[in-house]
Amino acid sequence: MPITRSATRSATVVATGNGTIDTEENVVDVTENTGKRKRTSAPKAPAKRTKSASAKTPAQAAPAAAAPPTQPVQTGNSETEELVPAVLTFSFEDAKRHLISVDPRFEDVFRRVKCKPYEHLERVDPFRTLAHSILGQQISWKAAAAITHKFRRLFDPSLPETLSEYEGDFFPTAHQVVTKDVATLRSAGLSVRKAEYILDLASRFADGRLSTRKLLEADDEELHRMLIEVRGIGTWTVNMFAMFSLRRPDILPVGDLGVQRGLLRWFVALHAPAYPVSLRKDKLTDQGADDSPVSGTPNVLEEARATTPDASSVPPVPDTLLPSTPKKKGKSQASDGTAAAAETSMGLPEPFTPSINRTLNMLGKPGEGSGTEVKVPPLPEGLTVAQMKTRLNGKNKIKGALLTPKEMEALTDCWRPYRSLGVYYMWALAEEPK
Repeated sequence: MPITRSATRSATVVATGNGTIDTEENVVDVTENTGKRKRTSAPKAPAKRTKSASAKTPAQAAPAAAAPPTQPVQTGNSETEELVPAVLTFSFEDAKRHLISVDPRFEDVFRRVKCKPYEHLERVDPFRTLAHSILGQQISWKAAAAITHKFRRLFDPSLPETLSEYEGDFFPTAHQVVTKDVATLRSAGLSVRKAEYILDLASRFADGRLSTRKLLEADDEELHRMLIEVRGIGTWTVNMFAMFSLRRPDILPVGDLGVQRGLLRWFVALHAPAYPVSLRKDKLTDQGADDSPVSGTPNVLEEARATTPDASSVPPVPDTLLPSTPKKKGKSQASDGTAAAAETSMGLPEPFTPSINRTLNMLGKPGEGSGTEVKVPPLPEGLTVAQMKTRLNGKNKIKGALLTPKEMEALTDCWRPYRSLGVYYMWALAEEPK
């Protein structure tokens, strides 16, 4: 996705032995006195990161990790922007082993679809990412793409007027945005409220109340507190930003209806293997291949707009929170920008094909020999298989939700401290059949 590339920087991604990704990077800078360009190495010293408050016991806590060093990028003005580096703060291989140990079905799931947010790593500009989430609130992703392009042109009028003719990577910095007023932003198609939201976000990055370093060093609770103070950003957006941009390993978005539906299907299949999971068969990819393409799932996210508690903060589909580099498309494929935009996905997994039933039911009924020894965790108190089936059919919802936060916490407790990875695959089970 354009938000992670820059013509002024280059990075070499290197796989390390513990499953994390490291970068060897050079950053182009400008000397203060001579104006000559010189190449300097990116900062290496990690800043100490506060431990997440989400872990319940020391045994469940993720391994202690330092916040990765931010990476400065010259943006063309006097201000230097810092990016979230393309690294993990935990071992991806350890996370996989943990999830497989508590539920062997994850082994086949990892084989079928790559956990893209934690395997395909790219650098992220937090201001740009969060600005996209505001620009796309409560509108289709096509409308969001058009408005975003007009927004860019406010800061660089030399850009082509037509989105389909634009192939660049420009996005204004927070310091540039704060120089505009509401009336100017409205000329790009933003509502008064969105213009105020964007200016509030930009002012916080410009004056230092928010920064890449502060976001990286904050624990999950502090991160939520800092971002929820920004006008136009709600809990759902904070959770998506934490998972897809900061790559936090233990995030559970309790207000996401897609995650709720996926969890119900996952655990109904565990406790009642004979119950088939109904999934749509159209527009699916071959998941037998190791490199099955992963793209956005507009139907799931459009539904989230209407059902998540802070729907005003649901970002557009697909150009938002997860960085992804779009593939080059010919004019015949992207004459209106649609095909190119479709490549810039939010990073949700493609819906599973019906063959996932074999995986979901592979353990057999609890207590019976299935060839795989696993301790099936009990259902939360007060929640039965019959109730879960009823909720999957759209009945007996709890204030519009399929699962309560307490039920979701209890169901996924054994996934700690790597719930983000398990949650990612629940979206692949969320699609309704046609």
